[in-house]
Amino acid sequence: MEAEKMELKLYNTMTQQKEVFTPINPGKVGLYVCGITAYDFSHIGHARAAVSFDVLYRYLKHLRYEVNFVRNFTDVDDKIIIRANENGEEPLELSNRFCEEYLVDMGALQCLLPTHQPRVSDHMDHIVEMIQKIIEKDCGYDVDGDVFFSVDKSPNYGKLSGQLLEHTRAGERVAVDSRKRNPADFALWKAAKPGEPSWESPWGRGRPGWHIECSAMSAHYLTPKFDIHGGGADLKFPHHENELAQTCAACEDGGVNYWLHNGHVTINNEKMAKSKKNFKTIREMTESYHPLALRHFLMSAHYRSPLSFSASQLDSSSEALYYVYQTLQDLNDALLPYREAMSEDSGKSEQTAEAKDIINKLKSEFEGKMLDDLNTAHILTGAYQDALKFINASIGKLKKMQKKQRMSLLVSLVEIEKAAREVLDVLGLLTTLSYAEILKEMKQKTLTRAGLSEEDISQKIEERIMARKNKEFEKSDQIRAELTVKGIALMDIGKETVWRPCFPLQANSSD
Repeated sequence: MEAEKMELKLYNTMTQQKEVFTPINPGKVGLYVCGITAYDFSHIGHARAAVSFDVLYRYLKHLRYEVNFVRNFTDVDDKIIIRANENGEEPLELSNRFCEEYLVDMGALQCLLPTHQPRVSDHMDHIVEMIQKIIEKDCGYDVDGDVFFSVDKSPNYGKLSGQLLEHTRAGERVAVDSRKRNPADFALWKAAKPGEPSWESPWGRGRPGWHIECSAMSAHYLTPKFDIHGGGADLKFPHHENELAQTCAACEDGGVNYWLHNGHVTINNEKMAKSKKNFKTIREMTESYHPLALRHFLMSAHYRSPLSFSASQLDSSSEALYYVYQTLQDLNDALLPYREAMSEDSGKSEQTAEAKDIINKLKSEFEGKMLDDLNTAHILTGAYQDALKFINASIGKLKKMQKKQRMSLLVSLVEIEKAAREVLDVLGLLTTLSYAEILKEMKQKTLTRAGLSEEDISQKIEERIMARKNKEFEKSDQIRAELTVKGIALMDIGKETVWRPCFPLQANSSD
């Protein structure tokens, strides 16, 4: 389907409804997403935001939009300074280290690199310039080297988050200060303190407040008014509310057309957060689960909905993906003997009507869900599972068919694989590795979770073979059951016994 014939609907936080996406400039999209504050390894709540907006980025590109995607790093912040002091290192060295670690995690999760990844420390001139404009418009004021934004001068303040001005309070990172004209006023610039990184400004040495960085960098890399601004739901207030107020104060035509917010990852019914010390880092999870399984889990609920973390959910995602890649690998193996004949056929044979129907349903269902506010939940079920079932059912038929019928089925299978791969690609679930290499990696992660090695499995298989030879069927069943509990399924194929990952039967869903 051509981009101009499709209507992508996105839920706009500002209007609290789904709206047809219409970019400011036809064919082009300006997208800004708030990145991390770089003072520690990122947790899977951060990963959810990254994956949610990576899916948006990929899908916009799939719809043939030219996307200017900006995701910032906050590398100057109170939390960074505190952690650096605890570690006995320079704040910018610490933040640089964790910016690089974040990029390692993003690579593992198959998140595409944004067009720009600006850091606050590289944009002080743009930040100072915007603060000056805000002061010139009488929306900001200087008190002893600190500069505050006057929320009373922002007539629409609170519209994005639904916060009434009289109900607003000092938010996270916004200190209560009696020098403020209004308690809700927030810092644009903070006067330098001993031992902290600082930069020159018209108000003396200091560093920016939290919110101004995104206003300045989005205006610089996009324009003061752009298409889509994304971030976690916790950023609606005060961060995004303040961003909007600043940008509109500095630039009369400033603003954002579509505000998108992803839901939290929860653990034991609480938001996962470093402040609560209930978080799981991306690095920690990818030591025992394949990064693609983690990505699949992060897309398993609608991006705006809360997502409850549990080991069993990751096990389910891992099992689902293993089935996908095993089916595609089995197809590759089945097609191998016929590659030369297919090349000689060179498009003469047509795919079957059944295959055409499966492909049409797969594409229609995929596009329908994605166009409806990026609904990735259950996207690899339904028509996608029908396509995989067709592949599995067809593989065994190939050798028994007449040449003409076989060629038609071969063409059908190739086209179904192509359609299945396109879905995986837009979802970011394909890598440069072969199916076999991904399967090998997933099996290794299964062994890690089970605390076993390949040698251990081979020994268990031999024990089971001997038990069956000796007609000790109870012992044979017990060996298989013990491995199944650990997520390892033994399969008897002909005279050979192989193992594959499976869902651990006694997995603790509250883990």
